[in-house]
Amino acid sequence: MAKADSKSASKASKTSLEQVLNEQVANLNVLYVKIHNYHWYVKGENFFTLHVKFEELYNDVTEKMDAIAERLLTIKGSPAATMKEYLEIATIQEASGKEDERAMVQALVEDFATLSESFQEGIELADKEGDEATADLLTGFKGDLEKHMWMLRTYLG
Repeated sequence: MAKADSKSASKASKTSLEQVLNEQVANLNVLYVKIHNYHWYVKGENFFTLHVKFEELYNDVTEKMDAIAERLLTIKGSPAATMKEYLEIATIQEASGKEDERAMVQALVEDFATLSESFQEGIELADKEGDEATADLLTGFKGDLEKHMWMLRTYLG
């Protein structure tokens, strides 16, 4: 009976890890669209700086989203793959379209903090599963986000 209980516990943990990874895929896709909005609609004296930075960030987000979705497939999960799913699963909100440049940057700091927390949750779940590859992937991504947050907070002063 202990083996069955062990399998059930393992299955529950795997489902939880899949859920967390799917939330990350959804958040990264919503964030991709949000940063694109900022890239297109930023105005003001920092237009040139932020326009280029936002492009760098949405390219980075795209790579992370693809890597997590492919990792999910590798561990026999099913990544969300439609806008409907993304909006249902995501904890990050879309852009309103009315943000000024400072509000855009502040929103990204907050969104990156949300992602960083989710990555930490994924790291812990992957560690419990003995899934070092997923934990390693998310650890690197968490470090990247921490650097982005530092730079954006520094921009805000």
